[in-house]
Amino acid sequence: MKPSVIPGFGLTLGYTLTYLSLIVLIPVIALFLKAATTPLDKIISIATSRRTLAALEVSFGSSLLAALVNVVFGVIIAWVLVRYKFWGRRLLDAIVDLPFALPTAVAGIALSSLYAPKGWIGSLFAPAGALNQWIAAQTWLPFGLSEFQLSWKIAYTPTGIVIALIFIGLPFVVRTVQPVLEEFEQELEEAAATLGANRWQTITRVMLPRLTPAILTGFALAFARAVGEYGSVIFIAGNLPNVSEIAPLLIVIKLEEFDQAGASVIAGIMLLIAFAMLLVINLIQAWSRRRYGNV
Repeated sequence: MKPSVIPGFGLTLGYTLTYLSLIVLIPVIALFLKAATTPLDKIISIATSRRTLAALEVSFGSSLLAALVNVVFGVIIAWVLVRYKFWGRRLLDAIVDLPFALPTAVAGIALSSLYAPKGWIGSLFAPAGALNQWIAAQTWLPFGLSEFQLSWKIAYTPTGIVIALIFIGLPFVVRTVQPVLEEFEQELEEAAATLGANRWQTITRVMLPRLTPAILTGFALAFARAVGEYGSVIFIAGNLPNVSEIAPLLIVIKLEEFDQAGASVIAGIMLLIAFAMLLVINLIQAWSRRRYGNV
């Protein structure tokens, strides 16, 4: 190891290990020790119960879908904020950080009010909503399409969960990709165009390789944030067992029933799954940096 020009490596390393142990390692170890006090047959019973598996599927499935959506639209938003100058750009840039400052309970109440069957957006998709009324009024539509009725319930379903997770995870992708785009040399794009590359080739062969590590980082942050989200989800989820119940809510229910061991088992399962998925994402990110680091 090369000596650092800044003195105090031993002291700072010791402080870092101590701080991480107190804040991260000791609570995690305590969680697994509490779960270990549960008999093995009960651990298997809790882990394989239909309600637990459904809650884990809703939590991780919704988080994964929301993170993928945030990657697509987060990159687009970052591109617009960096590459275009327009009136209100600073205001739009500040709005991106709103989910960071907004209390999660407030976000959940606002989203549930918007997407509820009688909300501004949810009412559009209700059987008697404005869109259905407009479709019914269009007598010129062929093949009986005027009788077609939209009926899509958003709030109190897994769809509402995904929307809430998209809301709270978007800033992670935007703020991770935006600095990389700001430092990206536009001369590389001009050189690619000079050499005959079209826009699609410039994006996929010049820009995307440089952005891949940042995109993966934003995806990992948005996914990790969504997996543990509780406040903004419970208001819009409906919390129906085996349908729209998330794993963090199931943990809270176990605690309210004074079943700390059961809550620790579910929390440990979530921790292991999340750690495995984040490890895979970090490995892919490290591979992309080695592959495209010199591009």
